Amino acid sequence: MFKGDAGAPSTKARGDAAEAHALAWLQARGLTLVERNYRVALGPRARGGEIDLIMRSRDGTLVFVEVRQRTGRSHGGAAASVTASKQQRVVRAAQHYLMRLATPPPCRFDVLAIDGEQVQWLQAAFDAA
Repeated sequence: MFKGDAGAPSTKARGDAAEAHALAWLQARGLTLVERNYRVALGPRARGGEIDLIMRSRDGTLVFVEVRQRTGRSHGGAAASVTASKQQRVVRAAQHYLMRLATPPPCRFDVLAIDGEQVQWLQAAFDAA
């Protein structure tokens, strides 16, 4: 809880709720959950990476999903908050995840941006390059 906000949910609680909402939203559109909150430590000096949701689409594509939530569209909204450095951390975590697989399937990086009540699904929002 934040000091002075006795009834306000914590940042983690809001993030968990956004991820749960995103998961249900994507499942309703035919994706299936593979893993949630995949985390990797990338070394003592490098920031670790996390993938909010790893999903599989109907065609077999592995979808790495970054979930972002904002209460409003100020400062560009939720989608604009996925910076280049955040993309790099997600890509590194995805590469680590894919090393565990004998034959990696096709994959892509999506962003599910939640601005208030509006949900925007940005498929192939960024590349691994």
